[in-house]
Amino acid sequence: MAEHNQLGKAGESLALKHLKDKGYDILAKNYRFQKAEVDIIALKNETLVAVEVKTRSTPEFGNPQEFVKPAQMKRLVEAVDHFVNERHLDYEVRFDVIGIIKNKLGTRIEHLEDAFLHF
Repeated sequence: MAEHNQLGKAGESLALKHLKDKGYDILAKNYRFQKAEVDIIALKNETLVAVEVKTRSTPEFGNPQEFVKPAQMKRLVEAVDHFVNERHLDYEVRFDVIGIIKNKLGTRIEHLEDAFLHF
């Protein structure tokens, strides 16, 4: 597996632990619909939370969450809409981004709730 893929998988594992520690119930991991993949879909306090995880080894080129582009946001919204409709769910929906910097100096996790409102 390529090094960047290993870093991404490690980041998703860290994000899952972070969410579980914060009381989120994990409903799906790597949910795919058409060209979109939602890294994590979780439930907390009657809110369905779609989480995009961005992991980098350095903040040199910007924070990881800055790498979520409008086209990707649109695909994520469509995927979560499909997830909700196919399961007949009735929850408020929120889109979060967890940005992770992981390198030999340590690990930094930043969880942005309602992240799409910040872009």
